[in-house]
Amino acid sequence: MSTELHMGNSSQCMTENENLRAKGTVPQNVTVILPVYNEEVSVGSVVLQAKELANKVIVVDNASSDNTVKVAELAGAEVIRKLGHRRPDFPLTMGIQHALDSDVLLFMDISICHDSKLIPKMLEPIQKDDFDMVIGTCFVQSNRLQENISFLNEIQTENRPIGFFAFSKQCFEVLSSSDIYTSSASAIISFAENNNLKAKHLDLKEEHTFSLFKRYNIGVVVPAYNEEALLGATIMGIPEYVSRIYIVDDCSSDRTPEVIKSLKDSRIVSLRHEVNMGAGKSVVDGYKMALKDKMDIVVVMDGDNQMDPSQMPRLLMPIIEDKADYTKGNRLITRKAREGMSTWRFIGNTLLSLLTKIGSGYWDLMDPQNGYAAASRKALETIDLDSVYTYYGYLNDILIKLNAYGMRVTDVVIPARYGNEKSSIKYHKYILKVAPMLFKGFIWRIKTKYVLLSFHPLVFFYLASMILLPCGLLFDFWILVQKVMRNSVSPNYPLLGVFITLMGMQLLLFAMFFDMQSDKIKYSKTV
Repeated sequence: MSTELHMGNSSQCMTENENLRAKGTVPQNVTVILPVYNEEVSVGSVVLQAKELANKVIVVDNASSDNTVKVAELAGAEVIRKLGHRRPDFPLTMGIQHALDSDVLLFMDISICHDSKLIPKMLEPIQKDDFDMVIGTCFVQSNRLQENISFLNEIQTENRPIGFFAFSKQCFEVLSSSDIYTSSASAIISFAENNNLKAKHLDLKEEHTFSLFKRYNIGVVVPAYNEEALLGATIMGIPEYVSRIYIVDDCSSDRTPEVIKSLKDSRIVSLRHEVNMGAGKSVVDGYKMALKDKMDIVVVMDGDNQMDPSQMPRLLMPIIEDKADYTKGNRLITRKAREGMSTWRFIGNTLLSLLTKIGSGYWDLMDPQNGYAAASRKALETIDLDSVYTYYGYLNDILIKLNAYGMRVTDVVIPARYGNEKSSIKYHKYILKVAPMLFKGFIWRIKTKYVLLSFHPLVFFYLASMILLPCGLLFDFWILVQKVMRNSVSPNYPLLGVFITLMGMQLLLFAMFFDMQSDKIKYSKTV
């Protein structure tokens, strides 16, 4: 997507560019400016790549406290040290002062985008199409709270961070004498309008996403059981930046095996179970193959084409940014996000969410049955995959294990996408089957996390509440039965029953509160 602005009948910038083109010369002397702050890991490679595409590379260091300056100098960049308060926009004036001999000046924010290969695309509109300035916006970084608020308020924002800002030499004087806020695309566009400049906005989301994710080995596990109608569409929609696709056929009785064989994608690795072993076992086997192939991140997408592949970057980014070890979709935040989900399915999901919050210890998560999830290699290597529940409740069981070992899990709001397919899950039976597993997993988590790996007094609160609360409720019920049967009961018994029940409830709430607080500091630093 690009936005072009043509303002005014003429301008000094446009006239001089037209004169250059009339003479048959196109500006080619390019200087790349890299504003940096603590980018020692990436600045060297970016400088080396930029030197192949530009005449000069200047690094403007914003008082970095690491080895950014040394790395940049070793890579061959000219380094300018900028002292003082760190601003979120490009140091335009300083960059122009050191690039007066250039025809085109391009700023690149490597904290947003490291891909120097996008530089030619940014320069082309200036060098060939007579534009005065070009703005390149990239894929937005993950912000779970902001995304949730946007969904709740039904606000769809398209503002993305600016990774590139390029302009021609004829605009140096206009820009250097103006106080333009370059971290906002709308501010630059307004500046162009007010100064009769010809500007172009390039949406680099797809290029940025592809470039970023190709640095990682990303695998996709596709569990499939009787998905002959939708499996092909699911595989065709998987993005090109994915390195491997692991299809696990759980002993399908339809034409699913033939569909798998007919797929020509070279990334596919397939496995067939000779007997039906359950959705959990299919996912675990896919995880194992991905770990064997040294995948960095593994995404699970069901074979029914319900999971929108265009939403995959939003699952990947928190892991890439080291804000999470495991991410999962959430369809329950608003009516619009869960559009197409039946009322009974919503009620079942809500009840399971409550049970899973208690069992797993991830109190801020919703929609635990959402199988659209991404896991880091660290998370998959930490948990015991062979012990994962093999039925559909594997999703809940994985959350329990992740919490016990201190893994960071984040919900990502992803709208539901339903077609003509129908869920095979019967929620009344499903909850009755999964609830005992959740209780056993809860006991195991408390023992592992708060007794074996560390110690927390909440263990005693949970233990006492599990004794007092059932005893109090049974005692209250016995008193009620005696009253109905008109049997004599001591007047102190009702008071004792209420006391035991309330004490059990209070201890349970205290235990839950401490459980919630145990990871609060860790999450506040990363998410």
